[in-house]
Amino acid sequence: MIILIDKPGQMTSFGVVARVRRVLSEQASALAGAKRKVKVGHTGTLDPFATGLLILLSEKDTKRSDEFLKLDKVYLAELELGASSATGDPEGPITATAPIGFTPPSLDQVNAALQHFVGSIKQTPPIYSAIKIDGQRAYALARKGKTPKMPERTIEIHSIALADYAYPKLTIRVHCSSGTYIRTLAEDIGRQLGCGAYLTALRREKIGDYSIQNAQSLDHFMCAQPLL
Repeated sequence: MIILIDKPGQMTSFGVVARVRRVLSEQASALAGAKRKVKVGHTGTLDPFATGLLILLSEKDTKRSDEFLKLDKVYLAELELGASSATGDPEGPITATAPIGFTPPSLDQVNAALQHFVGSIKQTPPIYSAIKIDGQRAYALARKGKTPKMPERTIEIHSIALADYAYPKLTIRVHCSSGTYIRTLAEDIGRQLGCGAYLTALRREKIGDYSIQNAQSLDHFMCAQPLL
């Protein structure tokens, strides 16, 4: 079974999986007349602060996870210009970075900066990520005060559309390849504009042909009729 969930903010992707697994297991146990645990997995996480499309697979379909991992994604991202975050998102310490006397970039300057990142580009993932370095998660090393050397990767930004701009807030819609870190893109855009930036909000709208429009809220799923 493929389950499309609109992940709420301030919850881990694993937390969503656990809740869905509990509901499906309770339903399966009721049908079987005996306790049964249903297998459930995700096809790509979202950071706790982020919202949007999460594709979950259950039972035999969990073996299909590789089919979803390399699909393109579409995100709606909100950036704060003129500041930076230690983690690239609202969860880290924030520091003002705009130079004294800095003149906010014009709409034309912002559009030009965005187009600079369209196409095949090099990106260095953030140290606060789940990438493994010498067998350990990068974020675990970072939390210990270490600075792991992150391997540069090539990603594809198919398009970046400006959705709204009123300095210091900038909202963009990004269509990108799998493996793209929007936190890093936000920081790179801020660097290109000469004022710094970090990600304040992120919503995943599409994964391949799967759309957030066809997803259900987690609350709705928890209260829905049996699916099995």
